[in-house]
Amino acid sequence: MASFEISGKLFKKFETEQKTQSFSAREFVLEVNDNNYMQLIKFQLTQDRCGLLDPFEEGSEVKVHFDLRGREWNGKYFTNLNAWKLEAHQPGNTGGFPEEEDFVFNDEPPEINQNQPTPDDDLPF
Repeated sequence: MASFEISGKLFKKFETEQKTQSFSAREFVLEVNDNNYMQLIKFQLTQDRCGLLDPFEEGSEVKVHFDLRGREWNGKYFTNLNAWKLEAHQPGNTGGFPEEEDFVFNDEPPEINQNQPTPDDDLPF
């Protein structure tokens, strides 16, 4: 499945909720400026990833790696932004905030073999 990343300011973080005996979830809201309009985007962490939010304070710049999850229940359709990695945002990184595009489309992070040439190495000049 494809993964995405976005950077913004941690607007609100919530406590972990035990949804069932075997499932826990934690939500947080990221503030992103989109063409001078503030957007508040809610993400979800699940299971052992709920603790990833602990080191971050509200107001700090965060880069969120996430994927899209969707399901149907009783004829209604739901979509979740399922976060799986959080990083302190470093100005100048790709997926920047707010000058560059808000969303960066990635396939799952590739494994890099140090012995293989990068795509730029096969240029004829």
